[in-house]
Amino acid sequence: MGMEAIGMEAIGMEAIRVTVKTPEQMRELGRRLAPLLRAGDLVVLSGDLGAGKTTLTRGLGEGMGVRGAVTSPTFVIARVHPSLSGGPALVHVDAYRLSGGLDEMEDLDLDVSLPESVVVVEWGEGKVEELSDDRLQLVIHRAVGEVAGNGQEDHDVREVVVTGVGARWAGADLAGLGV
Repeated sequence: MGMEAIGMEAIGMEAIRVTVKTPEQMRELGRRLAPLLRAGDLVVLSGDLGAGKTTLTRGLGEGMGVRGAVTSPTFVIARVHPSLSGGPALVHVDAYRLSGGLDEMEDLDLDVSLPESVVVVEWGEGKVEELSDDRLQLVIHRAVGEVAGNGQEDHDVREVVVTGVGARWAGADLAGLGV
């Protein structure tokens, strides 16, 4: 995985760009992200269909040591994965079909306290920002024009922009994510 810092200090955000070349590297990015997270954190994932949002979340769940296989919650909207080691639960939400944002999230009647969990929301951009002043945003772009060793365009390559928003992420060391 390659990584570069992005100059966003002027607007009070910490951001890096990570190049991910395989689905396994996307999972590894999730595993590396896990130690940075704590109860009450909100992670918002954006990217096209098939970009790797659930793959990244699977790695995050592995890194957090939660119970249950992390799969796309598209049809159930939200899944709770309790910690196996006394850490925070992982609440994995697919907001694609949620139009009402927060109100609908609260109506889901999750059997977990969101402030005591790490909440990961796929398709959450523009819908869940009011959950918290602090959030970690990950935007996954398909890299265009990357060529694999066989001379063909490599469709697995992704550019992941990781941005910490708010006081929680001010000065956060995101650089280790891309090493």
